[in-house]
Amino acid sequence: MGAVVGTLTLQTRQRRPSSDRVDDDLELSVVSHRPEGLEKLEAQTNFSKKELQVLYRGFKNECPSGVVNEETFKQIYSQFFPHGDASTYAHYLFNAFDSSHSGSIKFEDFVTALSILLRGTTTEKLEWTFNLYDINKDSYINKAEMTDIVKAIYDMMGRFTYPALKTDTTKQHVDAFFLKMDKNRDGVVTLDEFILSCQEDENIMRSLQLFENVI
Repeated sequence: MGAVVGTLTLQTRQRRPSSDRVDDDLELSVVSHRPEGLEKLEAQTNFSKKELQVLYRGFKNECPSGVVNEETFKQIYSQFFPHGDASTYAHYLFNAFDSSHSGSIKFEDFVTALSILLRGTTTEKLEWTFNLYDINKDSYINKAEMTDIVKAIYDMMGRFTYPALKTDTTKQHVDAFFLKMDKNRDGVVTLDEFILSCQEDENIMRSLQLFENVI
């Protein structure tokens, strides 16, 4: 999850303008997709209006049209992993952000997900992460899906992966994941199993709190 939040929030920390008040309606009118009003987004997320203004400027700098397609998303995300191949992991991440399956991410999609990852409850964060790992969206995580996720993470980290990968490293990590998460040993991990197992792991719980004050 750290890779998700850390890279996505880094680019939103733009310089604040000298004036606290910005004519956001005028600013939003010049893009092809106009986000919902800031007041509505403020009510739907855990961000203040000023935080949403900062986030929107960062989003618009990267996506002047107001929407981002998958190829653009991959290009942006890959900038943070120059020594690896982040394309596959970015594909999974894009699908998790594109909750409406429209083929593009709007500002509303972006801040809704970011609100969960940064300011959501523990359960909300774990539900979002489970959805990311549940590639085929059948409400279960199977070994094939987890293998694809682990491979994508290793590809993304590239030569900076430590310790150096061995042939069976991916399988070992997937087996360890299922040993911890698959409580009833039926070969798949349900959302309830995932949440319970994560809540029992102090390291995971600490990692969920790392980025709460990043903005």
